[in-house]
Amino acid sequence: MLEARSPLPLLFRRPSSGDIKNLVSVSSSLLPAFGTVVDDGHSKLKRFVIAPFDYRYRWWQTFLVVLVVYSAWASPFELAFRKAATGSLLIVDLAVDFFFAADIILTFFVAYLDKSTYLLVDDHKKIALRYVTRLWFPMDVASTLPFQLIYRLFTGEMHEGQVFGFLNLLRLWRLRRVSELFKRMEKDIRFSYFVTRLSKLICVTLFAVHSAGCFNFYLAYHYKVPEETWIGSQVHDFKHRSIWLGYTYSIYWSIVTLTTVGYGDLHAVNAREKIFNIFYMLFNIALTAYIIGNMTNLIVHSAVRTLYMRNAINEILRYASKNRIPEGLKEQMLAHMQLKFKTAELQQEEVLEDLPKAIRSSIAQHLFRRTVEKAYLFQGVSEDLITQLVSEMKAEYFPPKVEIILQNEIPTDFYILVSGAVDVLIYKNGTEQFLSKLGPADVAGEIGVIFNIPQPFTVRTKRLSQVIRISHNHLKQVMQTDHEDGKKIISNFMEHMKGLRKEMLDEMPFFTELLSDLNLEPIEPNEESQNSEAPNSHIDTNIKDIPGSSSPLPSIRVIIHGHHPNRNTAEGDTSGKLIYLPDSIEDLFKLAEKKIGERGSTILMADGSQVEDLNALRENDHLYIF
Repeated sequence: MLEARSPLPLLFRRPSSGDIKNLVSVSSSLLPAFGTVVDDGHSKLKRFVIAPFDYRYRWWQTFLVVLVVYSAWASPFELAFRKAATGSLLIVDLAVDFFFAADIILTFFVAYLDKSTYLLVDDHKKIALRYVTRLWFPMDVASTLPFQLIYRLFTGEMHEGQVFGFLNLLRLWRLRRVSELFKRMEKDIRFSYFVTRLSKLICVTLFAVHSAGCFNFYLAYHYKVPEETWIGSQVHDFKHRSIWLGYTYSIYWSIVTLTTVGYGDLHAVNAREKIFNIFYMLFNIALTAYIIGNMTNLIVHSAVRTLYMRNAINEILRYASKNRIPEGLKEQMLAHMQLKFKTAELQQEEVLEDLPKAIRSSIAQHLFRRTVEKAYLFQGVSEDLITQLVSEMKAEYFPPKVEIILQNEIPTDFYILVSGAVDVLIYKNGTEQFLSKLGPADVAGEIGVIFNIPQPFTVRTKRLSQVIRISHNHLKQVMQTDHEDGKKIISNFMEHMKGLRKEMLDEMPFFTELLSDLNLEPIEPNEESQNSEAPNSHIDTNIKDIPGSSSPLPSIRVIIHGHHPNRNTAEGDTSGKLIYLPDSIEDLFKLAEKKIGERGSTILMADGSQVEDLNALRENDHLYIF
């Protein structure tokens, strides 16, 4: 019933769960400095307690800010022009004081955020004790009391002494509300930071001009010889002239002095005015430095990124000119640098680096999980493997006509295309040949990574493309945790190899040998598939077993020779067979007999040391079996 009759008690009703959600969202957007959200245990406030983040209470505070603007203008104005203070402005002042008095009463019912626990305190006694014991309460009361009206109630007459003009300056205490409003607006992303800061600088300047002009007029008005003042020497009998004439002269003098123009028509005449002018000009120096510093910072902040990009581009041009970089490669360097600045807002690497790992992983799952699941290489694998792969992924952007992978480069990573398109190319006999085109969710560079051979193809972007990178080491570590997933990935890979065009298979000279090392039985394509124009299957493979019990992928390659290492030194023989290291020495002898035609009994290194444990071997070691 109370809510239906008056809108004010709505502030005091017990909030519902929907209100709490609104409260949390409002608090998160308007008060990001707190960095907290009310928990479920404190979501329901006590009866007749106002949530400080409630949007209705925020509107009330915003309304008070409008009244603060009036108080900031009226207090110095009434000090200088006492006629206005006892005339029409008196009623307006009383109405404004009434609203601030109501706010003092309302503050006793506003919950506050405990800085130690970051929870809302809704106990009435604690709220009242906190407000009364702080400086805010006596200053709020002093800035609200209508001293002139109280004096009239007790004496029965209206006193126009100077003391009431200075007491009215206590209303400037309310300016703290404007400062708090600007702080909230600067942190609120819904408002432009540049416009907010610029508005704040304008407000500070206008208040300084208004206050200085009013106080300078006050000095002239109360000087014993009116003609010997800065305005009396220009305006005859200025005390009895219009109030707005005096105010216009005051603002004119203040602006001329603040801007250091100094026309000389209005200047200090007596010693009291000269002392005031000295302090005002010193204040102007600090104010001007503050304004210039803030404006410079705002302008530079908005242009520093463009300046950095121009400097980076100029450095690339100088480097390309000095080292005679080909024109095509130089254009790729420039395109990549320009794209880096254009996509910086999309990547937000600096922001992501400051976030906890769990949040970064969740963001990666949201962005890339579907793309990875659609990739052929990870079809049918467990969700755990997908999660582990995606958790560390980051997006990379490549401009059009830029190489992502170069032919014959060392394979360390492969890529999954998120958006855009790339061409698979090969350079043969000095010419560029097109092989295939890849689109979203396609994989590039996986052949070199899985077979651990130099990349057989060049991958070039066709248009602006976004890719995610997967490193060989990361993939290997993830696959070691689950052999079934590793076998599934190998199976998917081999199924994909069946569909490769013959032109692509012909560019991998070690393909047949590598398939043999993986215990795969290749089946020659039939005539019908060879003559088909469509990219049908050219190789049929059956996976019998994947060597290596610890990892589904062979990880170490060695080069075997069928003679003593001394012969290699004497005759300069560097021929050998590149193989994947089997599980045991006996298997190595069998593989050597198959590759070099002789079954040995001794394994030596290049320095003559005998091999007794295969685990001691490293990548690309030369083994001499005889």
